[in-house]
Order: sequence, then C-alpha cells, then structure tokens
Amino acid sequence: MNIGEIAKRAGVSRSTVSYVLSGKRPVSEEVRARVERVIKESGYRPSATARALAQGSTRAFGLVIPPMGGHLSIDQLHFVGSVAEAAADHDYDVLLSPSGREEAFDRMLGERRVDGVIVMETVLHDARVVRLLEQSMPCVTIGRTGSDAEHGWVDLDYAGLVTTAVERLAELGHRRIALVNRPQALLDREYGPAYRALDAFEKTVVELGLQGRAVCCEDEQSAGQECARALLEEDPTLTALVTINERSLAGVLRGLRQAGLRLPEDFSLVAVTSQDNACGLSPQVTAADVPTAEMGRRAVEALHKAVTGPATSFDHVLLRPDLVERGTLGPAPGPGSVHPR
Repeated sequence: MNIGEIAKRAGVSRSTVSYVLSGKRPVSEEVRARVERVIKESGYRPSATARALAQGSTRAFGLVIPPMGGHLSIDQLHFVGSVAEAAADHDYDVLLSPSGREEAFDRMLGERRVDGVIVMETVLHDARVVRLLEQSMPCVTIGRTGSDAEHGWVDLDYAGLVTTAVERLAELGHRRIALVNRPQALLDREYGPAYRALDAFEKTVVELGLQGRAVCCEDEQSAGQECARALLEEDPTLTALVTINERSLAGVLRGLRQAGLRLPEDFSLVAVTSQDNACGLSPQVTAADVPTAEMGRRAVEALHKAVTGPATSFDHVLLRPDLVERGTLGPAPGPGSVHPR
C-alpha cells in the first residue's frame, strides 16, 4: 500500500493524502476523515524517511563519541545505550560520529543528517561545539564549555564529588591523600572532569591542612597499577587515594594489594565511577556512582527541547550523586604506620 493507492481508494489526489499526513495545508474535515478511514482500514504506515522529509526533520540525533580505537569504557557504553533508548522514546534514531574522524563530522553537519547533536568528552574550548553553534545546529554537551549560555549541557559535579571525598577522608583521620586523575593529554586540553577535579583537590587539601599529591594516569589498568606503586614508593606514609579514572581503577586496586595493603584497614580508596565497575571489584569500591542512564536521558530531553522549542531555551543539568560507602573506606591507620615493602 502506498500514497497513490490510498488516494485512489479515498477518491482524492496524492497531494491531499500528503497534506493529511503532514498537516502542512488545511484539509476539510470530511476529506480528512475519509482519508484517515482508508489509512486505518489498510493498515498503511508512512515511512519514517518520508514523514521526516514532509515535516522538515531527519528524526535523528547525532552523538559525537570518543575515538573508537581504544574502545569505549563501561560508563561510556552505558551512556550511549541510554541515549539510544531515550531518543527512541521520542521516535528519533541516533547517528554515531567518532571524534577524530572529521569527514564523518563534516557529513553529519554539511548534509544536515541530524536535527541536533550531543557531544561527549567536552573540553573547555571545544572546536566541535564552536562549529555546531556557527551552523545553528542545536546541541547539548556532556560537560561544560566556554560557551555554556549558547547550548544545553549535562555534567557531573566532579569538583563537588572530589571535595566530598577528601572531606570524608579527613573526617576519618587521613592526612596524606593522593588524587589519580585522567591522562595528562586530557588535562592539557582542559577536559572538564580532569580540570575541575584537580582544582577542587588542590583547594580542599590546602583548606583542610592536608598533604596532597595529584598525578595523571593513562586510561589503562596497567597504568593504574604502576601509578599506585609509584605513589607508595614516593610517600610510604600515604593512607588514602581518590580517583576519577575508572578505566585504571582495577589496576590501582591491584597495585595497592601488591604493596601488601589491606583495604580499608591499612589504606582507603574512593572513586568516581559506575556502580557496575565499583561493585564488580573485590573489595567493592566506595564511590560516587556515575548516573550514566540519567545523564543520557537528561541529555536527550535537553536536546529534544532545544530542537522543538525556542532557540533561546537551553537546559543546564549538574548532577552530584551521593558517596556510597562500601569496602574500601575506613579510618586512617595509627600514627607511625608505614606501608610494607
């Protein structure tokens, strides 16, 4: 069944059927009812492409993901899945565009393949966002940029989460604390989570009179293991560590164990990571559980609002999950304790 057959059965022109389907031009109630009755009786469903073209919409959102070469992390995969589910609820498809593949990004924008774009792994001065705004493409960023007032964003309060973690450790008597951050390359590019986590850590340890050591770590388990070893070698009196690097978390935990440390009796570990990642390790890690599903849903809602609403209407969402105490947080060990060698 196609539009021509619908028109023939209803005794109207093809254009009249199109007007009934798109709503672009007024049609008399009698004609509309006759066409709709034929459509219902025939079980006809217009194709998504035809419907989108009639409405001046692609019925698709773009999602700019991190480079695929290193594979997506658990959190990133959960986020992508939640975006796809939330977009489907609005009858939208999702077109993925890996960062670093300029030709894919150019096609998505130049050919207007999508109605709006969600950008992951945002940095403070993000050229991708600048291009989207220059081309009047509605967009939502995961993280904040230097042009927040011009687009929607959804972000995790890394500064607040790191501050809370350090304060909690200080309450338990820890005086020498380390921060394991994301890779140096991301920090150099002013990647929001890395930049804000470091700033909050440095300010909080000073305000509380603590000894703090911040290091960057590659997004790999082996790098996390080496990072833990180096920190303990440099300061054998270190008693606690905060990390926002979920990919290296298992390696950090392994490095602490290899140093002969018991968690939480000898050493405390606090992370910002997904619940699945925190609970999948042994012992389960005390963490601020990243609400990936909520972030994906809120990003889609913000983008849908930007696409369908006034051009000056932008949602700004800052999430701060609670710290969930599990098996790696405890009081600082007694005075004079030194890590076994």
